Amino acid sequence: MKKHNFGAGPCILPQSVLAAAAAAIKDFNGIGLSVLEISHRTKDWEAVMDECRALWKELLNIPDGYQVLFLGGGASMQFMQVPYNLLNKKAAYLDTGVWANKAAKEAKLFGEVEIVASSKDKNYTYIPKGYTISKDADYFHITTNNTIYGSEIHEDMDSPINLVADMSSDIMSRPVDVSKYALIYGGAQKNVGPAGVTFVIVREDILGKVDRTLPSMMDYRIHAKEGSMYNTPPVISIFIMKETLKWLKSIGGVPEIQKRNIAKAELLYDEIDRNKMFVGTVNTEDRSLMNICFVMAEGYGDKEEAFMEFAKKAGMVGIKGHRSVGGFRASTYNALPIESVQAMVDCMKEFEKQNA
Repeated sequence: MKKHNFGAGPCILPQSVLAAAAAAIKDFNGIGLSVLEISHRTKDWEAVMDECRALWKELLNIPDGYQVLFLGGGASMQFMQVPYNLLNKKAAYLDTGVWANKAAKEAKLFGEVEIVASSKDKNYTYIPKGYTISKDADYFHITTNNTIYGSEIHEDMDSPINLVADMSSDIMSRPVDVSKYALIYGGAQKNVGPAGVTFVIVREDILGKVDRTLPSMMDYRIHAKEGSMYNTPPVISIFIMKETLKWLKSIGGVPEIQKRNIAKAELLYDEIDRNKMFVGTVNTEDRSLMNICFVMAEGYGDKEEAFMEFAKKAGMVGIKGHRSVGGFRASTYNALPIESVQAMVDCMKEFEKQNA
């Protein structure tokens, strides 16, 4: 039976990427050694780093004056590393979900944190609007896509102060005007590779402005100077990231994948809205293109486990909703083909036919 991987992360990867990774693990570049065992100081590996960095710059049209870093620790490490490098007195945060809330909590260790707006009052089912960003803050932090709740900020906002964004789960899913951001970060394991490497895109002129002394491993400037090899990098994760970006470029880049992602999301949301047994959980205008959340409609709550089992038998993988929301979550990341979304829609239609 064909499996349809809707897991929220680690993400589905293109088959060509998996094949390239498997080959490199056995024999990297025909040198007779695995990519897992070569020195990261060799020319063969430095070429991988250079190509991966160049692909990031090309695919996102990253302007001059920005550094692209590949670090460890996941996005959760960045919750601390961002304020360590940027927060001198006060930072502003937009609270749109669990990860945004955790980021703000970590920042409080380094200075004052102002929550400019929050959607917690309605269990994070919408993106706050009409708020004011404090101009006396060192930066304004947003989480562009909320994997748990299924809401997303769809456009690059204008900010009167340095804008910092956690784009862990929607990076490379749509064009981004990087010039509007001072720093963008995220874990790779949603759209651009496997777990184990974190990307950071940082504008050079914002660094070195805090009063505190920074430990070497926390200082973005040192990682930039050393080409993300101040310490041994997570080689296999970066190699697979490079292959994933090569795949993205080969199909037409970010504009093309945005078209595909919109088509996938519209297909599934249309079925959720049509099907009498299901209902979406997020305000329509704020619905995520990456994490599509829905629950059983009123009167059908007792069918949740039955649908979960029905979908599992049909090959659907990873659709169980987060425990704080319940219901179902279908993550439609870049590498998920629209055929899998159609299979999910067909599954929902058949379940309705048998049970409504």
